[in-house]
Amino acid sequence: MKILVTGGAGFIGSAVVRQAVARGHGVVNVDCLTYAACLENVAPVADDPLYAFEQVDIRDRDALNRIFADHRPDTVMHLAAESHVDRSIDAPGAFIDTNVTGTYNMLEAARAYWIEADKPAGFRFHHISTDEVYGSLPADPKVLFTEDTPYDPRSPYSASKASSDHLVRAWFETYGLPTLITNCSNNYGPYHFPEKLIPVIILNALAGKALPIYGDGSNIRDWLFVEDHADALLTVLERAAPGTTYNIGGENERTNLELVRTLCDILDEKQPKTKGTYADQITFVTDRPGHDARYAIDPSRIRADLGWRPSVTIEEGLARTVDWYLANEDWWHPLLTRAGVGKRLGTGT
Repeated sequence: MKILVTGGAGFIGSAVVRQAVARGHGVVNVDCLTYAACLENVAPVADDPLYAFEQVDIRDRDALNRIFADHRPDTVMHLAAESHVDRSIDAPGAFIDTNVTGTYNMLEAARAYWIEADKPAGFRFHHISTDEVYGSLPADPKVLFTEDTPYDPRSPYSASKASSDHLVRAWFETYGLPTLITNCSNNYGPYHFPEKLIPVIILNALAGKALPIYGDGSNIRDWLFVEDHADALLTVLERAAPGTTYNIGGENERTNLELVRTLCDILDEKQPKTKGTYADQITFVTDRPGHDARYAIDPSRIRADLGWRPSVTIEEGLARTVDWYLANEDWWHPLLTRAGVGKRLGTGT
């Protein structure tokens, strides 16, 4: 099928694009190339006849109408979003514009196209979201996010994603647009923009800089390797029934401190320092305002319905990620000069 992918030059979007083309799907990559986007992320498929690129902002409804008319996609995967929590604290307006208004524009453009095409049975609007819409969990490992967990967003980012989730559900219930929603846990892996925790730790470690950990490092996240996530998203797109929501988790809970220590151990093995260990660079910094204590997903629905579960453990995925960053300085080094990279954002002051 031909898939219209928004945000396909971003971290998760590019993984979807690469896997979709590898599976034989046509892909129309719609991305306005904001600060976190890199066309180098899709360089492995850029010359493939199944791939096309459109530099378009999802806030531009006329441009979206043209893309649907020109490319006639069979389905949509909507990943375009502002995604960095710290940036949302400093500049929430951009998150409302892109994540809420942009999603509204995508829904309306898709609905108009779907109606004009006589409502083809196979059409889907797959909206990719986050587990952060559910808020924060207690430390009890038996308590997990399910698809029925009430929404309780705590940051401008998660609030904007919760808003977009509600819009997608409303377009299904009100207009019958065949939608799908997935909410994922924290992603990591190759091509991760160097403002998120894992690439920050890797690159700071190699540069001999402090390894910043918010608060006391006790915040817990469920880590999902990005290639596993892309596989899950395509599985949902290909097999799920309209109106369904799936939570996608990595089944790999770690505290931030545990995660950073594991990264340090891997780096010590793969590129040891001449003196000391990388863990010597760990530094605790003032916590993020409203920092959620724990995220953890119950993946039983996607496992039962679609037979999907992650293939990579956190230790395997982190080792592969470190290997990739060690081998791809030409990719990440130019990104260090982009606005906000390497600076502490989101202090709330």
